[in-house]
Amino acid sequence: MRIGPYTLQNNLMLAPMAGVTDRPFRQLCKRMGAGLVVSEMLSSNPRVWNTEKSKHRMDHTGETGVRSVQIAGAEPELMANAARLNVENGAQIIDINMGCPAKKVNKKLAGSALLQHPEQVKAIICAVVAAVDVPVTLKIRTGWNTDNRNGVQIARIAQDNGIQSLAVHGRTRACMYKGEAEYETIRLIKQAVSIPVVANGDITSPQKALDVLNRTGADGLMIGRGAQGNPWIFREIQHFLETGENLPPPSLSEQHQVLSEHVNNVQGFYTGITGVRIARKHVGWYLAEHDTDRQFRKVFNAIEDANAQLEALEQYFQSLHSRDSRKVSSAA
Repeated sequence: MRIGPYTLQNNLMLAPMAGVTDRPFRQLCKRMGAGLVVSEMLSSNPRVWNTEKSKHRMDHTGETGVRSVQIAGAEPELMANAARLNVENGAQIIDINMGCPAKKVNKKLAGSALLQHPEQVKAIICAVVAAVDVPVTLKIRTGWNTDNRNGVQIARIAQDNGIQSLAVHGRTRACMYKGEAEYETIRLIKQAVSIPVVANGDITSPQKALDVLNRTGADGLMIGRGAQGNPWIFREIQHFLETGENLPPPSLSEQHQVLSEHVNNVQGFYTGITGVRIARKHVGWYLAEHDTDRQFRKVFNAIEDANAQLEALEQYFQSLHSRDSRKVSSAA
């Protein structure tokens, strides 16, 4: 799949998620097979650019592959300035957020709230495209609510004004993340434009990935919540699409290695108690299948020391290995 001059390794992308797709997680998902990873959205408001949160979001030190940075806002001039800043900081693709359904974003007429105002959509796109010499992409939802699915109209505006790839989440703003994603609107959008269209929403397995590609005719897939605690999903989907066969799930040893490395990288990236606290939610996602009664997470979430977190994970996985060994012995 191509976006402007860039040929991606494959057509699988990590969706931008605020508070999730920081540099450690992006690097991990890239290593696990994502063809493109998109950073957390950065506000176009320059007053927040010097905050610790924004500085972390703009940190791409050591990242490999094409750098895609998402920006969010409602004013064309500020969005253009944000695009320039990020290109100066190394962004090779600028992604415009018109898909976030969060109230704190929508109340500023940003994110998916913009879908109600096609003229403003056009003005923002034109300003950003004119401001930078790198490809500009767009992330949208299917519409504002189920009675106003105007995704096709927005897609045509995007294509006509220089957007080079379009990602579509199969829900409206009103749907938030509830219910099931619908893919018919994405299919109609794909038929209406010639730029690459990327389907997003509820892609949590290789089988679902193939189903969504077949149902939409999309050029690629964007995976968000399905990658939380499961960065292996990218290599699993790619293998299934190429061979029709399922990869075996990661072993306990690999799960331990990857999780510990991820936690260590998060701790180092944020430092202090911030890194410890951010590590907690990732551990919760990784261990949801194992820690079904949430007892370990209750203990882990009370730990406030980085080394103690890693030691607790070491002990927990040792207990999982011992449990599995006993099951094998019993079966024999």
